[in-house]
Amino acid sequence: MLDPQSPLPHGAQITPFIELDRASWAALAPSMPAPLSEIEIVQLRGLGEPLDLREVAEVYLPLSRLLNLYVGGTKSLHDVTSEFLRKRPEHTPFVIGVAGSVAVGKSTIARLLRELLTRWEHTPRVELVTTDGFLFPNAELERRGLMARKGFPESYDRRALLRFVSEVKAGAAAVQAPFYSHLAYDIVPDARITVRRPDVLIVEGLNVLQPPGPGHRLAVSDLFDFAIYVDARTSDIARWYEERFLKLQRGAFSNPRSYFHRYASLSEDEARQRAREIWHSINEPNLLQNIRPTRSRASLVLRKSADHAVSNVLLRKL
Repeated sequence: MLDPQSPLPHGAQITPFIELDRASWAALAPSMPAPLSEIEIVQLRGLGEPLDLREVAEVYLPLSRLLNLYVGGTKSLHDVTSEFLRKRPEHTPFVIGVAGSVAVGKSTIARLLRELLTRWEHTPRVELVTTDGFLFPNAELERRGLMARKGFPESYDRRALLRFVSEVKAGAAAVQAPFYSHLAYDIVPDARITVRRPDVLIVEGLNVLQPPGPGHRLAVSDLFDFAIYVDARTSDIARWYEERFLKLQRGAFSNPRSYFHRYASLSEDEARQRAREIWHSINEPNLLQNIRPTRSRASLVLRKSADHAVSNVLLRKL
């Protein structure tokens, strides 16, 4: 037994996380039935992400069960606290944040968790909102000189996002969020997403784990009950981004209404070069300066290998 006053053994590190490899994590829930079909998984996965039944069973089904247990435990804590305070228990949605780089797969994970959580007791009503809807409109970004920094923390209306999550967390009957069109690459005026008292709200976005900004006392991450960070090597994410750009160029960019239609006629070599320019000038600096530094604030880290599959899971110690 180590003397608490003695130094740690050479090479030992103090960490707030318990790290499990893929096999150890999967073994935590060996008897869970697979609730999704192959067709449903295909519909949920993003471009270039090889999500399959095995990945769902070994990684995301155990994660959904853990989250379900957290929801049940939090509800029990709310109930006993209300009893102690001699107050009537109120409905308080459980809020999950999902953060990570562009092209790392966080949107697919958020959609997948929404579907899996609805299959468990305590969490039949799950809503998903992305922070894209809280970007400033392009006209405002142009006015502020921020179009080249779209996706950086300062390009979001953080007050509006904080107000939205606060109202959901407070149990408001209906809360509206702006709607973002990836085709138009902009906020759609007068379009709204309505969230109606869910059991769980998932908030997915690049910078959702940011600490409070200058002049702010509270960050949206302070309202999360659980936070997930999707992690991978920078070189792998850069490659995934490039491949996704090429798929979009052959697909969505070909639509004349697409904001990126001007890229549709590029040759493959030109498209790859443009994707690399965007990655190195915008997405990589945002990852290194703003997104990755928030990884330590997560409750759980999903670490992906070069093939997009999760290799390790790091769970924060209680």
